[in-house]
Amino acid sequence: MGAEDYPGEVFWGDTHLHTNKSVDANGMGNHNLSADDAYRFAKGRKITAHNGKVAQLSRPLDFLVIADHAENIGLMPTLRSNKSVGLQADFLGSWINAMKQAFSDTGSVLRSDSNEYFREELNSIGVGGSAGYFWQTWVTEQLKDDVFTHSVWNEVCESADRYNAPGEFTAFIGFEWTPSSRSNRSPNFHRNVIFKGDAKKACQVPPFSIIDSEDVEDLWAYLSHYEELTGDEVLAIPHNGNLSSGKMFKLEDYSGKQADQTYVENRARWEPLYEMTQIKGDSEVHPSLSPDDKYADFETWHRIGFFGSLPNDFLEQKIYEYARPALKSGLAAEKEFGINPFKFGMIGSTDSHTSLSTADENNFWGKLSLFEPSKHRLLSSWNYSAGGMAAIWAQENTRESLFRGMKRKEVYATSGPRITLRFFGGWSFNSTDLESNSLAKIGYSEGVPMGGDLRYTGSHTSKPSFLINAVKDPLSVNLDRIQMVKGWLAADGELLEKVYDIALSNPDAQGGSASLSAVWEDHDFDREERAFYYIRVLEVPSPRWTSYDVKRFNLKEEELVNDREFGPEGTNQKIPMVLQERAYSSPIWYTPE
Repeated sequence: MGAEDYPGEVFWGDTHLHTNKSVDANGMGNHNLSADDAYRFAKGRKITAHNGKVAQLSRPLDFLVIADHAENIGLMPTLRSNKSVGLQADFLGSWINAMKQAFSDTGSVLRSDSNEYFREELNSIGVGGSAGYFWQTWVTEQLKDDVFTHSVWNEVCESADRYNAPGEFTAFIGFEWTPSSRSNRSPNFHRNVIFKGDAKKACQVPPFSIIDSEDVEDLWAYLSHYEELTGDEVLAIPHNGNLSSGKMFKLEDYSGKQADQTYVENRARWEPLYEMTQIKGDSEVHPSLSPDDKYADFETWHRIGFFGSLPNDFLEQKIYEYARPALKSGLAAEKEFGINPFKFGMIGSTDSHTSLSTADENNFWGKLSLFEPSKHRLLSSWNYSAGGMAAIWAQENTRESLFRGMKRKEVYATSGPRITLRFFGGWSFNSTDLESNSLAKIGYSEGVPMGGDLRYTGSHTSKPSFLINAVKDPLSVNLDRIQMVKGWLAADGELLEKVYDIALSNPDAQGGSASLSAVWEDHDFDREERAFYYIRVLEVPSPRWTSYDVKRFNLKEEELVNDREFGPEGTNQKIPMVLQERAYSSPIWYTPE
């Protein structure tokens, strides 16, 4: 890429939203909000939510991927509309009867004065609850009807095409492949599949679900078949490694055997990105793994998965669940296999099941529709984050340009705020570059951007230098600091990491800085050691969504006591009211010649 052709704009969006077509979203209260509502909301339109209130973004999104679960996709709204005549499955009769017995008006539950009634209805939709019948989708009750699945998939594809407006708003076609959270071999091995092309191409194959296979290598074969069949491009984005029972980044295949060369190559080929912050917690690093990193414990999901008690190997599992240790283990795998299976860019997204894509603390509409704003939701859902956002550097807002940005990993994650972040690595950056009005041009001409590779050729100075610029979200608080996170494979085979403060806000200024920048040189660099570098930008502390709920619903102190312990011994049991939002760049990798 020439310096004049570099991506000049950052585009903001969500690659992980569910609508009422997802069986769990519908079963947990999203009876009314469709893909049409989701796209209109993403474009900045007003939508009336189940609680009767008007929902609207403060700023529209640039792009959206509706990633409804492939498993029983579209079945729930079909059953609710009494249009299931002709569908054949043994379980449908019991589902219809259970649906009639369950609450039909989510709004009435949310507007109720009774906390007990809310808890009763919330418990009813849990696994094993009286209205939790839909969870059997991930056990045995899956509709095997190709005609129905194709008709629903056609709706999904055509809806995305209808709302896609090149240059203004990008609607990607996608779905989520969702092995069960209780699967012994693929627990929470969830992947969002995103197609570059339009309905004419994406609709040539049905979505891949656990009816087809729970083995991720079979999913990759599906992606390969799709590209060969259509000439289009497709990729998969894993998420929630923090809930994968120590499996997400363990180099094992479905049978539990050590991963082989083919596995490593396919993972690197089909999964260029990782969704590392979202509603179900932040997955950068677990505090137990990086005790010297004072900012590691951010929106950590301390619940033990969704089910069950604390396992004996809880802390050992964390090594294979989080992005930073995965990036480190990827360096070792590259030395063994010649390719890095965990060479991924990092994005955020929401995983909202409400059809409403918003990651703002002051405008959080919940993980599921029963957790739309109400006086009841805080105690039952405080452990959910407000979500994350994906930022893509691209030349224009089109499917082709944004997809290219994702493939080259020139992307970054935020916990919600739209922090503008540039990050370049090279061999000759210096402090005078920060004074230039053409910082990006310098970055591209003299180095590589986030997601790129640094190579040592012996024709330059001995230490890499990095050029970083971060600008606050104009609708959020100021910036506190820029940090460089380095991981490397030492000569003795040990995997190491270090976090450096490289730019701090002015201590004389109240409330942080509007922008921060730095040129940083790695004085600990060893040209024989594989390494990666990524940027973490922290805002100053600000109110969490729970704090807004306390004020909005005038909640009393006695209503803010956590009702059950969670996490390992020593975990803070208080409901958090403040957080320090952040951005994470995709890494830049250094590989010795």
